[in-house]
Amino acid sequence: MSDESKPAYGMVQLNMKDPADFMERYAQHVFPILDAWGIEMIAGSMTPTTKEGSFSGNWAAVLRFPSMEVAEAWYNSAEYEPFKNLRINELTDFGSCVFVDGR
Repeated sequence: MSDESKPAYGMVQLNMKDPADFMERYAQHVFPILDAWGIEMIAGSMTPTTKEGSFSGNWAAVLRFPSMEVAEAWYNSAEYEPFKNLRINELTDFGSCVFVDGR
């Protein structure tokens, strides 16, 4: 299987300042962008269960990308850029986004 046909996954953890504001200004706009790129949110929760380490955020999600190339292209796309900046600079106190290769 070539790298281009292997899926990639994004693991997201963040702390929304105001969940209703986050959903209104970010999520409702980003979900259609994800769909257009063939990206699935396969898990998402405001109440994740932490088994090791610490997590003090109020949102965790796992995204499935068709490939790592798609993950990188989407993350750096002009279409997503204004929402990424809004999420990072206004709507959250902190967060992390990690991409990993699938099998």
